[in-house]
Amino acid sequence: MDEKNRMIEQVDFSKRNASLAINNAFETLQQTLEERKKTLLSELEAISLSNTTALALQKEQFEKMVGDIGHYTDMASHILQTHTDHEIVALGGLIPTELQATLKRVQIISLTPNQHSNITVSVQTDDLIRQFSKLGNLLDFYPSPSSSRWTSTSVAKVGASYHVKVQSKTSEGEEYLYGGVEVKGEMRSKTHNGAVVYGEVEDHRDGTYTITLTPQTAGPHQLLITMDGQHVQNSPNDLDVRPIRDYRILCNAQQVIQCNRPMCVAIHDNGDIYVGSNDSCIYVFDRVGQLKNTIGRRGSGDGQFTHTSGIAIKGDVLYVSDSGNHCVQKLTSSGKFLHKFGQQGSARGSNTIKVFTKEGVYVRMYGDPNDSSGIAIDDEGYSLVSECWGNCLFIYDPDENKIHTVGNLMHPYGTALDPRDGSVFIANYGANTVLKYCL
Repeated sequence: MDEKNRMIEQVDFSKRNASLAINNAFETLQQTLEERKKTLLSELEAISLSNTTALALQKEQFEKMVGDIGHYTDMASHILQTHTDHEIVALGGLIPTELQATLKRVQIISLTPNQHSNITVSVQTDDLIRQFSKLGNLLDFYPSPSSSRWTSTSVAKVGASYHVKVQSKTSEGEEYLYGGVEVKGEMRSKTHNGAVVYGEVEDHRDGTYTITLTPQTAGPHQLLITMDGQHVQNSPNDLDVRPIRDYRILCNAQQVIQCNRPMCVAIHDNGDIYVGSNDSCIYVFDRVGQLKNTIGRRGSGDGQFTHTSGIAIKGDVLYVSDSGNHCVQKLTSSGKFLHKFGQQGSARGSNTIKVFTKEGVYVRMYGDPNDSSGIAIDDEGYSLVSECWGNCLFIYDPDENKIHTVGNLMHPYGTALDPRDGSVFIANYGANTVLKYCL
């Protein structure tokens, strides 16, 4: 009996343990499933929120682009109804361009965040283009190179910015008031192996353009201005590029000519050197100092001189100031007499530089009262004044301030500038020579 009871108790104990183990296992499984369920629901909610946000953003972008298309369509209609032909031409290219850009943005929007399929949108611009074509030939309103003009100075400086202003015009000669035209400028040297400088172009968006070029070499150049690949009016054009002169560095004079008592000097555009001598004639030398010609002789007749105190040459016309005959004679560069003017006066000089207007009205005077015997003025307003008895050359800036003195001369009378490169020539009377200073 006791044995039987023990066996029953052991079976009950095993049943209870098995039941507890099974219950614990299910509770653990249920808890695990609940946790997994929560995790899955949380993940699902996050995915759904992400999808919803992405789709909402896509919808917003799409609606914006549809609105853009409507905006450009309305703009096109408004322009065609209210704007002038010039305004329509200027804006006509903008609208189709913006429409095409809008379409490209629309076509790359994903339909869903995790798919690669795209929204396909088709907007026809043929009607818009057809409307613009009704305006007629757009070239009537577009800038014409042959009508467009440019302005600038005729002289440029080496290393300095040179500006050209271009005004675009239509074939009818009316000013074109919009930008966007391809304008180019270049400067080509006629020497130095045809070196080319290309300009930087600024489009002012009002039909005008500024081209900035910086030449690197002196001498004759060609200036070329093109619009849409065609030369504008008066292009190409000759341009003289001159060196920037710093007279404060004048030194190391070169003796280029030796002659009897040189009084004055002038330089032809071709480089020939004209020297007025105490021999009452004008000697003509080539650029290396070889005698080429002799103009005039002593006397009081036409083409004759008694005291050549000053000479100047402009193009192929030679002017000779003859203080002995109290007149100025005008001759060709080869020496043929043309005309003379002037007569003996009664006023005494002041040994200074006197400034007059082109009409001959006295303005002021400057310079050292020692003995100003000759003067040369460059295109920037610098003046070079020779002082005969001071044995020097004074240099004044455009404001007439003395900036430099060249000494160790022997009674210098006349002075001149080479128009080609700015070299300074001095008739060094006391040494029977003509000196050349290179810049």
